[in-house]
Amino acid sequence: MTFNALWASREDGAISVELRRIDDAQLMDGDVTVDVEYSTVNYKDGLAITGASPVIRTFPMIPGIDFAGVVAASRHPDFAPGERVLLNGWELSQTHFGGYAQRARVRGEWLVKVPAAFSTRDAMAIGTAGYTAMLSVLALEKGGLTPERGPILVTGASGGVGSVAVALLSQLGYRVIASTGRPEETSYLQRLGASEVIDRRTLSEPGKPVAAPKWAGAVDSVGGHTLVNVLAQTDYRGVVTSCGLAQSTDLPGSVLPFILRHITLAGIDSVNAPQWARTEAWQRLARDLDLAKLGQAETLIGLADVPEIARRILHGQVRGRTVVDVNR
Repeated sequence: MTFNALWASREDGAISVELRRIDDAQLMDGDVTVDVEYSTVNYKDGLAITGASPVIRTFPMIPGIDFAGVVAASRHPDFAPGERVLLNGWELSQTHFGGYAQRARVRGEWLVKVPAAFSTRDAMAIGTAGYTAMLSVLALEKGGLTPERGPILVTGASGGVGSVAVALLSQLGYRVIASTGRPEETSYLQRLGASEVIDRRTLSEPGKPVAAPKWAGAVDSVGGHTLVNVLAQTDYRGVVTSCGLAQSTDLPGSVLPFILRHITLAGIDSVNAPQWARTEAWQRLARDLDLAKLGQAETLIGLADVPEIARRILHGQVRGRTVVDVNR
């Protein structure tokens, strides 16, 4: 059988992406074949498709760092035809064909069964960004932060990770401060549960190594001076999670917040996270995420729309979660 896929190739250092028909014989090795229904556009997808960062290591490539669908065939003992599954990260869009196709063949140990509370579309409305947000919330909890400890800051709040983090934290009873460079999204962030919305410019320039504390913890997807200023304004024994680099990969700061205030900086890796961590995150998403709020954060597109959205996401022009209906 043949099916639609976004096909990325590279010539003279430039990446081109086209919609083409391919067949099963062109798929990579794996013991589970999935009829893909939905994928998403994440910041990392933007980096991959535009070539802004060398995410794709093997060409040609089907990009897309996640997908959800139904098992079509399986030689893996944990998965049977007809089961709904999802995949986040691992080698997708790097060295293994990803989710921007109507069919995928992958290793079974990369897959997670879609929780009963979610449809495959819900699973990708959450996607890698939302799963990363949940990993971040779990890290805050494991660091001892409760709603009583004080507010939680979310940077890049109108993006994918930020939107889901705001929704999750507010649902769990935390007071959420949302940082965004898009003031027109204030009402959107308030609907997700933000108690306060601040301008990202208050955090994006060099600041003091230690400043008056304003929050008990934070979920940061920005990095750079923003993350340094977040740390500087975190209260004693606070926890800050780091999962992104929208501003910079640099950390141009001081050790003083760690020494004087016992701050914990927790790195969040969603790509190679062990299966137990993935299962815990998806179980908690099924329990704690308000699907009505998730719906407010979702935009649906087709495969042909992906390259343009991938470009826009790098410029902060995409709100919330972009779901790709691969059959549209």
